[in-house]
Amino acid sequence: MNATCSCDQCSGKATLWMKGDEIVRVTARKDQWGEVEEFICDTCPYSTWAERKVAAVMQDRIGPNRAGPFALLQPLADGGKFFFKEDFTPANAERFLFVLGPALVMFISLITGAVIPWGKSLNIGGTSFDLQVANIDVGVLYIIGMASIGVYGIMIGGWASNNKYSLIGAIRASSQMISYELAMGLALLSIIMMTGSLDLKVISETQATGKLWGLFAIDGMNWNIFYQPIAFLVFIVAALAETNRHPFDLPECESELVTGYSTEYSSMKLGLYMFGEYVNMFISNAFMVVLFFGGYNYPGIEWVTQHWGENTAGILSIVAFLTKTIIGILIFMWIRWTLPRFRYDQLMHLGWKTLIPMALVNLLVTGAVILAFGS
Repeated sequence: MNATCSCDQCSGKATLWMKGDEIVRVTARKDQWGEVEEFICDTCPYSTWAERKVAAVMQDRIGPNRAGPFALLQPLADGGKFFFKEDFTPANAERFLFVLGPALVMFISLITGAVIPWGKSLNIGGTSFDLQVANIDVGVLYIIGMASIGVYGIMIGGWASNNKYSLIGAIRASSQMISYELAMGLALLSIIMMTGSLDLKVISETQATGKLWGLFAIDGMNWNIFYQPIAFLVFIVAALAETNRHPFDLPECESELVTGYSTEYSSMKLGLYMFGEYVNMFISNAFMVVLFFGGYNYPGIEWVTQHWGENTAGILSIVAFLTKTIIGILIFMWIRWTLPRFRYDQLMHLGWKTLIPMALVNLLVTGAVILAFGS
C-alpha cells in the first residue's frame, strides 16, 4: 500500500514544483510573444513583395526582378532605402507628436495579434502549450478596441504635421473608422450570438465540431461563413475600410491629398506608417479567418489528432491557419487592382446607408433563428 506524505517538507517541494511549472509557462509565453512578433515583422515586408507581384500580374508586366532571385531581396532593399533616407521634420511641426504618430500606429498594430489563436495546442515535454499569447475571454472586444485606438496615431501624425493635406487625410481616417467600426461591430454581434462567446479560442473550437446546417457531419468544416454570409460581406468591406485599403484609401489618396496624413513624413517614420498598414492587413485577415473560416481547423483535424498525434495536428493547424490568412491577403491585393476608389460621399453612403442596415437586418434574422431553432 502506498502512503502519501503530508509533512511540511514534502508540501513545500510540491508547492515549489508547481511554481517552477508556472515559471516555465510564463517563460514560454514570453518567448511565444517574441516569436509571434518576429513572425509578423518578417512576414509583412514580404507582403509588399507580393503586392508588387500581384500588381504586375494584374497589369500584365514583369514587376520587380532586380534585387535577388525572383526579387526576394526587394523588401530588404526597401528597408535599407527607408533607413538611409533623410529623416526630415517640418519646422512648424509639433515634434513630439510628429514622432509619436507613426510609433503609436506600429505599436498598436503589433500588440493586436496577441489574442489570435494561431493553432491547436502542442504537447512538449508533457506540458501543453496554447498557440495563443493571451487567451482572454474578451478577445473580440480587445481587437475592436485596439483597432479603434490605432486611428489616433494617424490623427496625431496628421495634426502634428501642420499641413492642410495631412490634416484632411487624418480627419478622413477618423470619420472612416467611426463609420465602418459600427458596421463591423454589428456584424460581429451575429457571430457572438451564435457562439455565445467573445473568446477567439472558443469561437474557433465551435467551428470544429457539429453538423453543417444540421445535415452534414464534416470534421473541422462547421465554419461560420456557411451560416453568416451577410455578416462576412459586411465584415470584409469594413475591414478594407479600416485598414485604408483600396477602394477605401481616401485618407491617403494621391490625386487629392498628395499622400494624406503621411505627406510630411520620410525615412523610417514613413516606413512605420506603411509597415503598420500591412500589419493591420495581416491581423484583419487572421481575425476574419478565426471568425468565419474555422480558424486553425481544417477537414479531418480530429482524425489527424487521433491517428497521428496532437503535435502533428497542431503543426498542420498552423499551416491551415496561415494558408487561409495568406489567401485573404491576396484577395485584398486583388481588390486593390480591380476596383476604383470611392468618392468621399460614396464612402459615407455605403457605410451608413448600406452596411449598417444590412448588419442590423442580419442581426435580427440571426436572433429570430436562434430563438426559433436554438443555437
